[in-house]
Amino acid sequence: MKEADPGPPTRELYALLHVSPEASDEEIRKAYRQWAQVYHPDKYQAPQMKDIATENFQRICEAYEILTDEHKRQIYDIYGMEGLTSGLELGPKLNKVDEIKQEFERLQRRKQQEKVLAHVRPSGTILANLSLPQFLDGDGIMTGMAMSSEVQSQISKRNAISIGGNLAVTGNSGGGAATAVFRHQTSSVSSIEFMASAGLRALIGVQTSRHLSRHSTATIGLAMSLKDGSINLSNAWTRQLSETSNGNIQLTFGLESSVSVGWQKKDEKVSAAGELKFGTSSFGASAHYTRRLSSKSHGRIAGRVGSTALEIEVGGGRKISDFSTVRMLYSIGIQGVSWRLELHRGGQKLIIPILVSNNLNAMFATGAFAIPTSLYFLLKTFILKPYYLRRENQKALENSEKTSAQVQEARAAADKAQQLLENVATRKRNKQLEKGGLVITKAVYGNRRAFKRRDETKVLSDEIASQVMDVTLPLNFLVNDSGHLKLHEGVRKSGIMGFCDPCPGEPKQLHVEYTNRGERYEVVVDDYEELVIPQEAHRI
Repeated sequence: MKEADPGPPTRELYALLHVSPEASDEEIRKAYRQWAQVYHPDKYQAPQMKDIATENFQRICEAYEILTDEHKRQIYDIYGMEGLTSGLELGPKLNKVDEIKQEFERLQRRKQQEKVLAHVRPSGTILANLSLPQFLDGDGIMTGMAMSSEVQSQISKRNAISIGGNLAVTGNSGGGAATAVFRHQTSSVSSIEFMASAGLRALIGVQTSRHLSRHSTATIGLAMSLKDGSINLSNAWTRQLSETSNGNIQLTFGLESSVSVGWQKKDEKVSAAGELKFGTSSFGASAHYTRRLSSKSHGRIAGRVGSTALEIEVGGGRKISDFSTVRMLYSIGIQGVSWRLELHRGGQKLIIPILVSNNLNAMFATGAFAIPTSLYFLLKTFILKPYYLRRENQKALENSEKTSAQVQEARAAADKAQQLLENVATRKRNKQLEKGGLVITKAVYGNRRAFKRRDETKVLSDEIASQVMDVTLPLNFLVNDSGHLKLHEGVRKSGIMGFCDPCPGEPKQLHVEYTNRGERYEVVVDDYEELVIPQEAHRI
């Protein structure tokens, strides 16, 4: 099961000192001195103010200590505070990013070994082939069915076993097979697998893999059929081409010898792959492209061409829960027009291909695509979207109730930090007013959806107010003497001194209204987006 995407690094230490993630040591030291002038406890006599100053001064000192230590800063930039508390800072002196990554991953694996041991991961697929032409002829709607299941278990630190089986029925014939695979990690860079299968494809085999370098892996396999004694030899090489893509070459020698060349790419937005395969009795090429349209939906296009196939497929899917995704695909090719419905739940899949027509009639093919597509958009607009909106609102309410104590504590800390900024911020604001410079008249930070609802209703309700906070004062404090303000890209704004996160887990925005040389300006930026003001493009 894929873990939830943690999102970009928060970079809160950079926000706290108000420096760029690319800041030099001198820039960090300069920022530290400026903040120390505001928050040093010796500047305050009142016990309450001294306590507030002490608390915030400690935060500034911690940020300064980490960001001026080259070793700690590299770890923080890659893994955040988790990296610094995982034990990396106690290990050997690591100077390269790759070394830090390897050491961190080693420590993480060591921490998770107990959880991994004896962990069972089941997976399975049910495939039901349906045919409308056959149903209209009175021969029933189902043409075949297949089921497969596999259970993987880590039985020790180096050993794992998987047991699986499959059954398939087409018309009046069918068959099945049972498979067992034992995997042993011989070293940190190599492994060996022993496999045996009984049933329709009875065989025994062995396969070994080895990392030839940090970017290359080679695999060699040998399998023998228990029915006719034939030998099958395979050899594959995989090479990482970039951070998000890799290529592979595979050679197979046996009853059906072939050579194939493939390429895969996967990042946050796009997943794509292509393959060319040439065999002794067939050849073919295939490719697919999947693009993430939003956090919950994606679109897909795929194609296959060769001696046995000519087909193009389009469609998409949507995540309906944390563990479930539905997908609908439309395909047209030499075998006719068909739909395919899929439900993915954890490691389980239900796939239902539906043959709509054996013929490639242009009008029928267009209708088979247009009618379901139209029905989907109607269903989405009038049923699904309202339902998901209600569910998101309910989840937001539950999350708000769950994090209310945390938010109250964070708001109190932000209010305290603003108290010590107030005198300097007011002085800076008055100075800018005198010379007609940059003055922040209103700044609000919080839930992106709360801003949208506020714009729609034109009313700041209690619910909306609880998910946003006023940050006018700290932004006026950050305006420099030349009348400019810059918030750095890639740094979450909740870490800025005097800010806090009023809605954990929700997407956030910063809304700023300001004046400069007698003109009014307004701008809205996302949580990690850079903000540079004043700008003519912001003029109202």
